[in-house]
Amino acid sequence: MKIARLLILLGCMSLHAQDNYNLIVGTYTNACPSKGIYVYDFNAATGETKLKNSTEDVINPSYVTVSGDNKFLYSVNENGEESTVSAFKYNAATGKIELINKKDSKGADPCYIINDDKHVIVANYSGGTIAVFGKDKHGGITKAKQVIKHNGSSLNKQRQESAHVHMVYFSPDKKYVFANDLGTDKIYVYKYDKDTDDEDSILVLANTIDVKGGSGPRHLAFSPNGVFFYVLQELDGTLTSYSYVKGKVEKVQETTIVAAGFTGQTGAADIHISHDGKYLYATNRGDANTITVFKVHANGRINQVQQITTEGQGPRNFAFGPKENYLLVANQISNDIILFKRDKTTGLLTDTGKCIELCSPVCLVFTPAK
Repeated sequence: MKIARLLILLGCMSLHAQDNYNLIVGTYTNACPSKGIYVYDFNAATGETKLKNSTEDVINPSYVTVSGDNKFLYSVNENGEESTVSAFKYNAATGKIELINKKDSKGADPCYIINDDKHVIVANYSGGTIAVFGKDKHGGITKAKQVIKHNGSSLNKQRQESAHVHMVYFSPDKKYVFANDLGTDKIYVYKYDKDTDDEDSILVLANTIDVKGGSGPRHLAFSPNGVFFYVLQELDGTLTSYSYVKGKVEKVQETTIVAAGFTGQTGAADIHISHDGKYLYATNRGDANTITVFKVHANGRINQVQQITTEGQGPRNFAFGPKENYLLVANQISNDIILFKRDKTTGLLTDTGKCIELCSPVCLVFTPAK
């Protein structure tokens, strides 16, 4: 009898452990007291969170990315002309993050970062550049292998006076890197050869996609089947759907996340699609402070099913919980992360009343806790 009870207890403990993940949060450190990068224990079943660890004195790690083996973390350090890119050891079990090294970002104000087994790739917003860094055997960053400079401008003279690369993103097959340039109203599609010895040929321009003038492409998301992608434009809230078949891109639909009759300032921010491909979500900052839910159809078209407040100001990045029954929104200006319950069947969101209070949260990334 005692053995049976022990087995039941161990089984319950195992199930509980499977519900626990790490939530990594990148922040701005110049607006309010912040240590940089925070790691929380997150229970995917209950939505409960608890601070696990944090860095010390890391400057503006506004976006982060974790290596495929869950052992290293890379962040931008968005700091004008003194901007850098940092590599850290990451202990998922304890949440401890230790600096390995950092390098000049090769462009002012890096705002997005991705990585694979060979490279760390950064979008430098103010510098208008893409920088490709290698990785050494210890997980650190090598010198920049390739730096690509964008040129041009567009209709909005205050925001589009020059190139502003806002995102770099791997295509589903990892053969291309997409780069959204808010300043030029273009999406640049680069052929990606991670194994080449010719550093000038790691990224080679294959195509450019023009978006609506003055709209400012910010973030994009691919459908899980890789057949469609969706581009969110910051300056006017446009949301554009494209088909993507064998590298060929065609526009499918153009809609908006701006509510009818809304006359305030728009600042569209982030976009993600549920893993089942059925629902798309997008945030809007400015005077709106909303998250909008769209139903995704088999032909790539979408229709709005919900728009609600993010219960805070400046909704920047957001992320699905590991089981997608929750969705978390980082409200940069109101200094909080709001937890919404997500109905997987309808896609609809409901405020749980749960909140993480944290200085200027920007980027949310979930990882296994071990």
